[in-house]
Amino acid sequence: MDSGRQLALDVFSRSNPTAQDVRRVIDALSARGTFHFPQLSTGLFSAAAGLSEDFAHSGYQSVWVRDTIHIAHAHWVIGQPEVAVRAVTALLEFFARHPHRWDDIIAGAADRHDPMQRPHIRFDGTTLTELPEKWAHAQNDALGYFLWLACKLISAGLLTPTAAGCKVLHAVPRYFDAVEYWQDEDSGHWEEVRKIAASSIGAAVAGLTEYQSLLRSASPLALRGPIDSAHLDSLIAHGQTALHSILPWECRQPNPLQQRRYDAALLFLIYPLEVVSGETADQIVRDVTENLQGPHGIRRYPGDSYWCGEYKQLLAADERTVDFSADLGSRDRLLKPGTEAQWCIFDPILAVHFARNYLDTKNPRDLQSHREYLLRSLQQVTTAEMAAGPDRCPESYCCARGEWVPNDITPLLWTQANLRLALHFAEKIAAEVRG
Repeated sequence: MDSGRQLALDVFSRSNPTAQDVRRVIDALSARGTFHFPQLSTGLFSAAAGLSEDFAHSGYQSVWVRDTIHIAHAHWVIGQPEVAVRAVTALLEFFARHPHRWDDIIAGAADRHDPMQRPHIRFDGTTLTELPEKWAHAQNDALGYFLWLACKLISAGLLTPTAAGCKVLHAVPRYFDAVEYWQDEDSGHWEEVRKIAASSIGAAVAGLTEYQSLLRSASPLALRGPIDSAHLDSLIAHGQTALHSILPWECRQPNPLQQRRYDAALLFLIYPLEVVSGETADQIVRDVTENLQGPHGIRRYPGDSYWCGEYKQLLAADERTVDFSADLGSRDRLLKPGTEAQWCIFDPILAVHFARNYLDTKNPRDLQSHREYLLRSLQQVTTAEMAAGPDRCPESYCCARGEWVPNDITPLLWTQANLRLALHFAEKIAAEVRG
């Protein structure tokens, strides 16, 4: 069977592929399993579907709220809303089973500085139970994503939450209020050192804004929440003010262990969350492409030691994905300059960003950039010579014995979702350009 990757590269190396060409690529990659999203019995997704002998030690068979939302959102966009609804319904049920996580923080009965006391963002997706091991659960971004997509699906008439589900949705804004999310130090997208992070604040703002929009619409009476409109406006304004003071940085705190000028997680504030646009969005894109982009992918941030050079030789399988949030220095000491992992989840988002710009402005430079980042995304798909086999979407490329190879977290479902989104927008562009 021919490689779907090679077919895709052949098609997108042309100047003007047709919509039929793009559809042929999507169908070919789908037939080869590139866009296979195995669902658990609950409708949720494990973060990865790794095949390596060390995968059982990785923890990636667990469900992450953030990954699930990105995967679910992609399915909604490409015309499979039932997949998104089923996944979000399961997240609502999980959070409803553990109401004390919300209630105790809101009431001040639990220590919000202890991440294990917060709502758990990584759990067993089959049983909808919490996992016992210590984890960096202080992740406002994950909860913001969850509120954002749940409210979008309800507003679209696709999701009707139960009474217990409504209670969860009402709890999220109150929780954000209790932890003062606009100045709360959380572990964020990368689950590491806690800091006041723009990418987390932006995700919370996105969720609160969708919640506000839902309450102002002709939504069911059951969704009329306990926070009055003025208070909700104030909550959102706090986040927007914080974003204005931090962006385009990720974190401006003076502590060098927290301060961060560049972080690719900020791309998600542009898409899919759409809380940043205009000049600020342009600056974030420049920051990423000029400071984090490499030949094989995009670094999460400068100095990132996760899957750095020779990671598999330096750490045993059961040490590679443990919670480093309280002792990141022990891992950072492994990093040799220039060997940060180059991730595969970002190039497709840049392809989507430029595609959306082109569809709006018809600027040929946006079309060129869209195709550049789509080609980069397709080049990251694995070949037959690689350990994972052909046509798989890695989490990242890492340096091992002087060569850049996919890390063991292959395929990562989040990467698959983002690549599928990039091809969806490529198909829209092709239909318009050749239409």
